[in-house]
Amino acid sequence: MHADIRPARVSDIDTLVSIENGVFDTDRISRRAFLSHIGSGSASLLVADRDGAIAGYALLLFRKGGRTARLYSIAVAVGHASAGIGRRLLAAAEEAALARGCPILRLEVREDNARAIGLYRRSGFRPIGRRENYYEDGAPALRFEKHLGGSKEQ
Repeated sequence: MHADIRPARVSDIDTLVSIENGVFDTDRISRRAFLSHIGSGSASLLVADRDGAIAGYALLLFRKGGRTARLYSIAVAVGHASAGIGRRLLAAAEEAALARGCPILRLEVREDNARAIGLYRRSGFRPIGRRENYYEDGAPALRFEKHLGGSKEQ
């Protein structure tokens, strides 16, 4: 049940692409994009390592000098969906945002993704808006935000 959260490595790319393709029907992150985020100064790509297997990931994006981080994507591998991996990844994303001096975390989520919306609400995220035709297939997105508390100065 335990999963360690760590930064993604290049050796994780095949698994990340597999998770992406298994979880999302549209708006998938490409292999090239995953690679570009590893070691990037404007991103943090975290993976949940469960007994040597990648069980999920969270991708955060940062703007230079900004105080708001964006949870660009979070996904849990099929077969690990009820193991608390999403909750662990979300908590790690919040910690990573604070560590970068970003006390606000924002995200977009498909309006029809009740499971993810429930996770975000239970974790203290509040709705801040809606975007029409946000996804490739025309689905709308709900926007959420969480104030994480004080920032840690680096």
